[in-house]
Amino acid sequence: MRKIIIAGNWKMYKTQLEAKEFLEGLMSQLTKTPKEHEKEREIVLCTPFTALDFMSKSLHGSRIKLGAQNVHWEDEGAYTGEISGSMLKEVGASYVIVGHSERRQYFGETDETVNLRLQAAQKHGLTPILCVGETKEQRYSGETESHIFSQLAVDLVDVDQENLVIAYEPIWAIGTGDTCEATEANRVIGLIRGKLTNSNVTIQYGGSVKPTNVDEIMAQPEIDGALVGGASLKPDSFARLINYQN
Repeated sequence: MRKIIIAGNWKMYKTQLEAKEFLEGLMSQLTKTPKEHEKEREIVLCTPFTALDFMSKSLHGSRIKLGAQNVHWEDEGAYTGEISGSMLKEVGASYVIVGHSERRQYFGETDETVNLRLQAAQKHGLTPILCVGETKEQRYSGETESHIFSQLAVDLVDVDQENLVIAYEPIWAIGTGDTCEATEANRVIGLIRGKLTNSNVTIQYGGSVKPTNVDEIMAQPEIDGALVGGASLKPDSFARLINYQN
C-alpha cells in the first residue's frame, strides 16, 4: 500500500498570528474527520522558516506532520537565507520540499543542487518532497515526458527511494487557476512511477487542487495525494481536501 499524503505549502503567507488562527480553525475542522481517514491519510504542513518553531510546538502530539520549504546541503557554513538539515531536524520537521517549481523557475535551481538537497535531507532523517514538472511551453511542444525524465535522471542519483515523496507539479498550473485534467495528471504520474526503482513511492499531484476537483483527482489510481497552497489553505478548504471522498 502506498502512503496517501495531503501536504499544504503556505509559502510566504501567514504571520505567526495568522498561522495560529489557521491551525485553530483546521484543528476544529479535523474533529469531523472519519476515524478511518486518520490512519490512511497523512497530513503535512510545510511552513516558512519563521513559523517552524511555533508550528513544531503547536503540532506536538497531533496527527499533523511538520514540513519545511527548503534545505541546504551543507551542515554548517551555508549561505545567508539557507537552513541545514540538522537545524530542521532539531526543530521537529519530518518533511521538506525540494526542487519546487518556483525555485527552479525564478532562482535558477539546477537539478544538480536539487540532488544535493535531497541527499542532505535524507542524511538527517527528513523525508524530501521532490517537485518535478513542465512549463506551458514544454507541454505545448510535446516535451512534458522528456523534461520530467531528465529532471529525475539527475535529481535521484544516490537518493534513497524508500524515503521519498514526489510531487508532479506542472508549472503552468501553479497559482494560475488552471488544473491539469485528472486523467492526464494520472497518466504523467504513471510515467514517473515507471522510471522509479521503488514503485511504492508516494506521488502527489501539485497543481491547483481545490475542494471542487479533489474527489476526481484522488480517484485516479496513480495519484497518492496533493501538494497545495494559496486558496486551498483556508481551514475549511484544506479539511475538505483531507476528507476527499473515495
